[in-house]
Amino acid sequence: MNRHNKIITLVFFLAFSFTLFLNGSLAIAESTPKATTYDNNPIIAELDGQPIFLDDLKNAKIQDNLVQLYRMQKDVLKRQVLSSLLQNHPEISNIEPPKLSLGDMKQFYESTPGIKDLGSFEEMKERIRDYLGKIFEANYNDRIYQLALQKGWLVEFLKEPNDFRLVASLGTAVRYFADSKTNQKKVAVLEYSDFQCPFCKRVQKTLKKLRVEYKDKVQFAYRHFPLPFHKQASSIAEAVECARDQNKFWELQSVIYQKQEVLEVGDILKAAKEAGVKNMDDFKSCWDGGKYKARVQNDLKEGAQMGIQGTPTFIIGSFDAETDTISGEMFSGAVPEEKFISAIKKYLRSAESNSMN
Repeated sequence: MNRHNKIITLVFFLAFSFTLFLNGSLAIAESTPKATTYDNNPIIAELDGQPIFLDDLKNAKIQDNLVQLYRMQKDVLKRQVLSSLLQNHPEISNIEPPKLSLGDMKQFYESTPGIKDLGSFEEMKERIRDYLGKIFEANYNDRIYQLALQKGWLVEFLKEPNDFRLVASLGTAVRYFADSKTNQKKVAVLEYSDFQCPFCKRVQKTLKKLRVEYKDKVQFAYRHFPLPFHKQASSIAEAVECARDQNKFWELQSVIYQKQEVLEVGDILKAAKEAGVKNMDDFKSCWDGGKYKARVQNDLKEGAQMGIQGTPTFIIGSFDAETDTISGEMFSGAVPEEKFISAIKKYLRSAESNSMN
C-alpha cells in the first residue's frame, strides 16, 4: 500500500471512530434524563392530545395522602440538609439543639387537655419524653433549614400540594346557631364524629371555645360517623337525634362526651334527663323505634363518599346558605386550636374580600 492510500485509510478510520464515539455519546445523553425542578402538579397523562394534571385526579383521600407524603419528604430533606451542612459549614455545630427538661415534660402534662385521663405523670412520662423529643428535634432541624435558606446555601424546590377544596352538603346536620337572614354566616365548621371516639371527646373543649369566640361569624354543625368497631356508637347517635326533637341535641351531646366511659342504655337515659330532655316517654319511644337510624346511616354514607375514614373529621370553609354547602378543606384527628383558628381566619378573610368586590 503506497503512502497516499495509507493516509486515506487512516482518515476513514478516524472518521468512523469519531462517528461511533458521537453516536455513543448521543445514546448516553438520550438515555440520561435531564434534571428538572420539582412540580407539585405535573402532567401525568395525555388524552386526545389534552394534558391530564395530578390535580385533576384529586379527591379528599388523595389530597390527604399527598399532604402526608409532602410532610415526610420535607422532614427527610431537612435531616439530609442538616447532615450535609455539618460537613460543609462547621459553624452550624455551634448552634446546639435544645435540651428537653423534666420541667418541659411536667408543663406539657399540666397544660394538654385530656392527657390526665390517660394516666398519671409517672405513667405518661416516657411517652411524653418521646413525643416532645421528636418535636424538639423537628424544631431544631427547621431552625437550621431556615438558616440555610437565608444564607443562600440552600435553594428549595419542594412545594406543598396545591389546595384542594371539596364541597360538602350540611344535609341533615344540626346547626349550633339558628339560621338568620339578618346575620348569614359566611364560614362554617362541619364536624363528623363518633360518640365512642376518644379523640372526638378531646376536641370538644376546643370547639366550645371556638363557638364562643366566633359566634357572630361562623356556623358550627355536626353529623354522625359511627365507626364499625364502636358497637354502641350508632345507637347513641340515634339517641342524640331523638333529643334533637326536644331541642336538646347539643346538651345531650355534651353530657355523653363527658361520660364517654360509661354508655349503657341506662346511662344514656340518665344523661338525657341531665341534659334537660323533658318528655322521656317520647324520647324512649323515638330511640326504641329507630326513628333516626336511617339519618345516622346516611351521615355515615355521605361522609365516606367524601373520603372520610376516621373521626373526628372536620370540613372548614366558605358557607353558601342558598345551596347549604361548605367549600373548603378537610382536617382529621384532634385538630389543635391554632389550626382551627388559622383555617377559620383564612376563610373569613376570603369572605370579606369577596364582599368588597
